[in-house]
Amino acid sequence: MNNMINNQPKTESLILVPIYNEQKHIFNVLREIRKYSPENLLVINDGSTDESKDIVEEIASCAKLKGKVIIINHLKNEGYGKSLIDGINFARDNDYQYLLTLDCDEQHEPELIPQFFEEIKKGEFEIISGSRYLSFQKQIDAPPEDRYTINRKITGLINEITGYGLTDSFCGFKVYRMEGLKKLELTEKGYGLPLQLWIQAYKNNLTVKELPVSMIYKDKDRTFGNYLDDPKKRLAYYQKIIDSEVKKCLIY
Repeated sequence: MNNMINNQPKTESLILVPIYNEQKHIFNVLREIRKYSPENLLVINDGSTDESKDIVEEIASCAKLKGKVIIINHLKNEGYGKSLIDGINFARDNDYQYLLTLDCDEQHEPELIPQFFEEIKKGEFEIISGSRYLSFQKQIDAPPEDRYTINRKITGLINEITGYGLTDSFCGFKVYRMEGLKKLELTEKGYGLPLQLWIQAYKNNLTVKELPVSMIYKDKDRTFGNYLDDPKKRLAYYQKIIDSEVKKCLIY
């Protein structure tokens, strides 16, 4: 079950920020988002056990933000993918035209939000996706070795299937045209949701463009908090999602 706080005035675009135990980062992230964008903001708190929920609700209650910050609270931790799915469903049900997603660990730079919206509103692509590996991106930090290696392998597999020519299949900084996103039937509740998304996007003939984003890792010791901390198990999990989705979509 979810609890929702929603007194939104309508805008054509929605910004989705999924959070789980982000009390160290949430204030700075939401402040920077508001600095660069007036769009409605949807925060999905995925059962945080720290002070994240209280911080978000306090921010949302500020007079300047009243009605501009929508909060959905999962009563328990349901997974990163489930937060994204709930955000997509909210955007669909409330007739938003565009949905932008970014993470709340300060890896993504809100100053790029206007550029992402500008690109998607040209109407040439259904998905604009950030990439930390485009040759002209700003590398502030080096990625953890296992994450880099797995990203390379999985991105290569996605490209073999879709022909998208992606350089970063896992970046959470994206903006979508809801008209295209409505065609997808996303069900993966975990961190592998982006892989399901890419394959379904290809199956539904959605067009994609990458934009460079900086390589930033504020907390290199951050973990997944479960069996995915084992790189071999994480890679196997991602490959299983890809194999399952390919069979379901009858691509091969």
